[in-house]
Amino acid sequence: MNLQFETRRLLLRPFTEKDAPAVYAYASHPEVGPPAGWKPHGSVEESLEVIRTIFQPSDALAVILKDSGRLVGSAGFVDRHEPGLGLPSEEIGYSLARDCWGQGLIPEAVAAIIRRAFAEGGYAALWAAYYDGNVKSRRVMEKCGMTYRFTRTETVPLDNQERQAHYYALTRAEYLEKRA
Repeated sequence: MNLQFETRRLLLRPFTEKDAPAVYAYASHPEVGPPAGWKPHGSVEESLEVIRTIFQPSDALAVILKDSGRLVGSAGFVDRHEPGLGLPSEEIGYSLARDCWGQGLIPEAVAAIIRRAFAEGGYAALWAAYYDGNVKSRRVMEKCGMTYRFTRTETVPLDNQERQAHYYALTRAEYLEKRA
């Protein structure tokens, strides 16, 4: 699958190490990471480490506003474990700068990733999960055609506390049926 492409408002491309200051700019905001279970970034160096150890080894993409060239988030495949769907699948993860919330940018990015994954990637299923209270993340999943599958209790790395994680998924068959 070609890992660089555009949507109406966005450029999606692989992360580079030069993106560390821009990642820090959005990931250091105290409202961005905690709902998803990760702490706000404390430095540009920490953001660089996230790029090197999480974004680059996976198929996570930088979300760039086409009109300004500003990197405002991430979206893409972040995990290759199978959470209990009974199908080979990949997790879609995403994050977005606080000042860009409510503009439909992440649903636009995730929908494009889903289209490409099923058209070019040969995926059987895609999934995502959100923790209790992260309504914005749930709405992204719903807007992109994913449906609720199950809930389970998980220990969150951010605070080592247990939270309810709600899993949503979309199979290739469901995707094709919704497009028909």
